[in-house]
Amino acid sequence: MAVTLKEVAELAGVSRSAVSRTFTDGASVSARTREKVEKAAKALGYRPSLIARSLATNRTKLIGLVANNFQNPAFLDVFDLFTSELQERGLRPLLVNLSDETSPKEFVELLRQYNVDGVIVATSTLPTSFAGAFQTAGIPVIHTFGKYQANAQVHVVGIDNENCGAMAAETFHGRGYRKVALLGGPETATSTQDRGTGFERRSSQLGLDVTSIRYAENYTYRAGREAMATVLAEDDVEAIFCGDDLICMGAMDAARAAGKRIPEDIGFLGFNDIAMAGWDAYALTTIRQPIRDIIMSAVELVVGMVENPSRSPEIRLFPCSVVERGSLRPATD
Repeated sequence: MAVTLKEVAELAGVSRSAVSRTFTDGASVSARTREKVEKAAKALGYRPSLIARSLATNRTKLIGLVANNFQNPAFLDVFDLFTSELQERGLRPLLVNLSDETSPKEFVELLRQYNVDGVIVATSTLPTSFAGAFQTAGIPVIHTFGKYQANAQVHVVGIDNENCGAMAAETFHGRGYRKVALLGGPETATSTQDRGTGFERRSSQLGLDVTSIRYAENYTYRAGREAMATVLAEDDVEAIFCGDDLICMGAMDAARAAGKRIPEDIGFLGFNDIAMAGWDAYALTTIRQPIRDIIMSAVELVVGMVENPSRSPEIRLFPCSVVERGSLRPATD
């Protein structure tokens, strides 16, 4: 039988409300009473009921993480950082797997059933209106990896994807490539659209010939390999900027299967800098997205919003950088 609050109160010689206050964050209780309650609780093996506490305070300490890219290893970093950072703050993660068929209204209702204190939407494949649905329902929400907009209606934490696309073009130009291509993630993803815009614009400015623009169906190795097969069959290209490392690895293996040498015959530039990018089999030169900084900032922001729901929407953008390995030829002087 579980030990009850009443039993702790009787052993400590205090009221039940005093026991409740002892185990409620921020509640007023004297040092002497706290000591007596904690001693009694330890002797009886008492653990406060989180459910009961949430009913009393109307706070569950649950923070939802809504995502739809679980097949990509990059999400493992997101999940690890999200859960560990919340737990260090005494909060609990609630993971929600987003499907293409589910409407914003349905997801809002799902998370409201759990009475979450806040939500982090971790995907670039959703329009900002999805995150806005949580805001309309009165749920504090942060959109990570979302589209940067100067007049954003919700908090956004991420990167400037157009600038990253431009960075890819500059990287190719610095290595003497002229016929270049883009192999992006899903065409509907705002990150893909923005990186493509930045890549094409900067390529034009630098005199590069963008011979191909293709899109993978999803952020997977197979999708990258299949999309690359069409590039090899139809386009003349010296270097390819891929919108994701896993897509890029599939594309690299497709090129090898077609007899292409990397980087002698064709160069590859990835995006994200997942752990596998450093494997000897790929040695992928890639643009590093600072996932740790993004998630840490998002958690900090959502916790602050729980305390102050009226906080004005804020944009936090972090810089990316090129991680040099061996999938591009050396830079020219």
